[in-house]
Amino acid sequence: MGSPDDTPPVIAFDDVHIGFDEGEVLRGISFQVVPRETKVLVGETGTGKTLTLKLAAGLLRPDSGRILVLGRDLTAMSEDELLGFRREVGFVFQEGALFDSLPVAENVAYRLREDGVDEEEIEERVREALRFVEMEDAIDKLPSELSGGMRRRVSIARALVSRPPIVLYDSPTAGLDPVTAQTIIRLILRLRDTQGVTALLATHRLQDAFALANFRFDPRANRVIPVGRDGQGISLGQGGVESRRPDSDLEIVPATNFLVLRHGTVYFQGDQRAILESPDTYLKRFLV
Repeated sequence: MGSPDDTPPVIAFDDVHIGFDEGEVLRGISFQVVPRETKVLVGETGTGKTLTLKLAAGLLRPDSGRILVLGRDLTAMSEDELLGFRREVGFVFQEGALFDSLPVAENVAYRLREDGVDEEEIEERVREALRFVEMEDAIDKLPSELSGGMRRRVSIARALVSRPPIVLYDSPTAGLDPVTAQTIIRLILRLRDTQGVTALLATHRLQDAFALANFRFDPRANRVIPVGRDGQGISLGQGGVESRRPDSDLEIVPATNFLVLRHGTVYFQGDQRAILESPDTYLKRFLV
């Protein structure tokens, strides 16, 4: 199940099926995510986006098919093995899924405490993660004291505190106003471009996902800028986009590709250009 450019995939689904009492939800989906790529899952409600994320995190087992993540076959792992594996994957839930009774610091530190990390290191890493999402000032607050966007940022901090190579985002901008949604996208770009994180991201709207394809985070300027000079880049397929900084140094901007689900199957796979140029009315509806 190697990728087209022979780079071993970080995530690979091979003919995955899963269903519940109401019937089969995923009907044989196959796709791959290569290192540093952001794969965006798009589809209407009920098409299996969140389900796909939970399968990739080892939170659910498929009825059939194989799922390889970080070179390991999740479908062949025991529950104890899956428990250890889940600590290597960051998961940002749509509603944040924070513990209401715990302050921000304890929410972010929860996984580190489970792993028995030294208290001094916990404090340092919690502050580092909160500083990254610009929420260090809220370290002692309860989730009820935070806005929806702030809770989402704390959820991102909790996902990255263990420094995972993969982060799974379940509709990270859902229900947020446009300005707050832009802040979340900026954080996702920053995490991708400064830490090389591979991501699987579910969303209802392609506009947010296009921002991931068209912009990158410049750590030197500490801001988001268009891909390449004057926003232009050269497509390199799955591997990324080749562009040049103003000082002419070559860089590789990680690729953002799209996977559209429909009726439990993969309806479309490709980049944003293919979506924009397609006359397909089902794809166009997500641009609204």
